[in-house]
Amino acid sequence: MSIRTKIAALAAATVLLGFAPALAQDEMSHAAAVTAYVKKNIEPWLSDKAVISAVAASNKAHAKLMQSDIDELDNKWKAKDQALRDSTMKNKLAEFLTKKKEASGGVITEAFVMDDRGLNVGQTDGTSDMWQADEAKWQKTYAAGSGAIFVDKVEEDGGKKIAQASVTISDKGQAIGAVTFGIDIDKLK
Repeated sequence: MSIRTKIAALAAATVLLGFAPALAQDEMSHAAAVTAYVKKNIEPWLSDKAVISAVAASNKAHAKLMQSDIDELDNKWKAKDQALRDSTMKNKLAEFLTKKKEASGGVITEAFVMDDRGLNVGQTDGTSDMWQADEAKWQKTYAAGSGAIFVDKVEEDGGKKIAQASVTISDKGQAIGAVTFGIDIDKLK
């Protein structure tokens, strides 16, 4: 390796190392800001009767499903079965979530509630699948127990910087489901 190549490599490493703390700081600040928003503006209404009763009813309805049944529901969802989609997007919980989304002033871009099996219960917008239990949003909240909050990385979506924030839904201290919100991080500033 020539001296010129070594100097270029050293310069590149120095630049990268200089950016790494800034990137880590930015990543931590978005998670802290989103978590603070969730604790102040979302957690207080997760114990609302509209949320708890819908999740409890879904847990009861899905209690005896086998994985093959869950896979069949998920496949119907992916095939755009309108009746199935309407069952989660046109119910009382979906109406409740839509009102909360609208009242957020654009901070909340989407919201969907999952039951103890990871199946969608109510939502404001479409999701790519119905079964969320194979994803971090459910595994790091419901599966982690009461009080869990998971803030995912920021992703670009339609020119917006969106971070999904997921929270365990609890009733009387017991985890019964989870909820995920799309949070427009630029609206938090």
